[in-house]
Amino acid sequence: MFKRTTAIVAATAAAGLVLAGCSSSDDATTEPSNSASSTTDSSAMAEGGDITMAVFNGWDESLATSLLWQSVLNDKGYNVELAYADAAPAFQGVADGEYDLVTDVWLPRTHAEYVETFGDDIVELGAWFDKAALTVAVNADAPIDSLAELADAADEFDNRIVGIEPGAGLTAAVEEAIPAYGLEDMDFITSSTPAMLAELDSAQKDGENIVVTLWEPHWAYGAYDLKNLEDPEGILGDAENIVTYSRTGFADDQPQVAEWMTNFKMDADHLYDLENELNGSEEADQAGIVSDWIAANQEWVDSLTA
Repeated sequence: MFKRTTAIVAATAAAGLVLAGCSSSDDATTEPSNSASSTTDSSAMAEGGDITMAVFNGWDESLATSLLWQSVLNDKGYNVELAYADAAPAFQGVADGEYDLVTDVWLPRTHAEYVETFGDDIVELGAWFDKAALTVAVNADAPIDSLAELADAADEFDNRIVGIEPGAGLTAAVEEAIPAYGLEDMDFITSSTPAMLAELDSAQKDGENIVVTLWEPHWAYGAYDLKNLEDPEGILGDAENIVTYSRTGFADDQPQVAEWMTNFKMDADHLYDLENELNGSEEADQAGIVSDWIAANQEWVDSLTA
């Protein structure tokens, strides 16, 4: 999660495009899904009120934080549902009041166009992560350390840069970086985040060099031995904050939850650990995974609502 760019398309003109991170290019939203159940019974859950959280399709940090808060809030007596959507319809849904919260807004650059478009109808609650970044990563033992060195070492990487979805903001940023660093002769492959991760996994297992487009935070940094290539031209942008937004009026309706979300902070170690536990899981299993993770990190989780 994003991790996320100067080459952002306006939300109103590109509602089908996901700006950054590993999001599907499909615009379709899904019906709200209560994918992390609680030990609290349904009648008690409703006592605190109903809350719908928008989850960006395919964004690991969005999924992890939303499942975490769903479990925490359900145990506090709320009825929390998750609605999966790409970035543009998610922002639209929060602005329209269809969704109450979204935890994965990247600022000041990646989602700037969306915030500008919908800013009058959405409310910033607080930043929970301050080191989010778009990246181009290689295996840690690769023979280069900078994008400026990649063109001369292209043969070492089979002349390939493995990307994610064509419509992602990360992809747009890398497309801008290609001429800046003289990488036009390399094959920039875009298909999907799962396809990129499958190639990364294969290369790691085989001990081969690979260049992938990635972002921080992402569970891959905990699972594989990677390094980010330096970006001396600054095309991928500086580190960003990941911010929670709500619909207008949410703090009036749910002041306690708004306060908790405003104060929410999550360090990389906890985030990567939870993302790794959820990686590759089926939706039906995610409630149990989150419950077990919370039990193993109970003191930290309790601090979220202290």
